[in-house]
Amino acid sequence: MGLNNISMKNIMNQIVPISRFNKGEASKICEEVKETGVKAVLKNNVRVMMLVEPNQYDEMVELLEDYALLFEAEERMKTAEKEGFLTQEQVMKNHNITQSDIDKAENVELE
Repeated sequence: MGLNNISMKNIMNQIVPISRFNKGEASKICEEVKETGVKAVLKNNVRVMMLVEPNQYDEMVELLEDYALLFEAEERMKTAEKEGFLTQEQVMKNHNITQSDIDKAENVELE
């Protein structure tokens, strides 16, 4: 949600008092999370938990993993020596890969 879309109503719709769980409304709250994507659970007006829709959680985890890999690559590049780099042609030759092999692989879906 961008800053332009923030309204008091949107903010209030994302807040869940923990007392609703004590009243047996967990199932209803889960349905609300499916609709809104996220809910902040408050206890004594302090955020104690965030409820996030599973697909959104998976996306956040994937982003964190990508940032960790980026950070690791940047750290490695700081200590890398240019003499240790190989060109794409050298890698392809070392592994007996042709451009035709790469072109065929581009049509393959990976999971």
